[in-house]
Amino acid sequence: MSEQIKGATPIDGGRTGEGGVQPADFAFDGESDAAIAKVLAKYPPGKQASAVVPLLTIAQEQMRRTSGGAWLPRAAMDTVARRLEMPPIRVYEVATFYTMFNTQPVGKYHLQVCTTTPCWLRGSDQVAAACRKVTGIKGWNETSKDGLFTLTEVECLGACVNAPVLQVNNDTYEDLDAASTELLLEALKRGEAPKPGSAIGRQASAPVDGATTLTDPPAE
Repeated sequence: MSEQIKGATPIDGGRTGEGGVQPADFAFDGESDAAIAKVLAKYPPGKQASAVVPLLTIAQEQMRRTSGGAWLPRAAMDTVARRLEMPPIRVYEVATFYTMFNTQPVGKYHLQVCTTTPCWLRGSDQVAAACRKVTGIKGWNETSKDGLFTLTEVECLGACVNAPVLQVNNDTYEDLDAASTELLLEALKRGEAPKPGSAIGRQASAPVDGATTLTDPPAE
């Protein structure tokens, strides 16, 4: 995998995968076909184009299983278009609109750092710096030399109360600081799967210092 991946439209043939080229073709495997059948059953005949987001998600997850990185090559988008009987450009429009779809290769662990206001106020700069320290990545939208990590700056991840937040693939890690971020990434390097959620052990979004209401034992 290339050390650096530039950010631009991937539909022009300039986006590269393993070996420097886009995959020549893409076909859904049995696991994906089973998932697609369940999705399409939710839509009436002639309305299957509404399933474009779920099918792109299924295609991206298949790429994760088969290539080690969750991304959508053009061949996968074209396969989705054929399956849903819709123009390929309509699939490209959706895939390039939503940032949850990676239209360029990413590492095994996609590090998505939220830098919007709540996370920034709570230390997202330190989280980003820790990511760069551990991975050797210098900027955004780059992949580490070992192919393990890709670092991306993202907008709000919807966990502001537990800021700062780092999303790794599909999991969110919350209440981070530089030290806990480094520990998380070192664990990923060792092939471990740290439990998602708060790094300080808080329950859901409860106050950091513990419960402040409903603290009395229930009446008998």
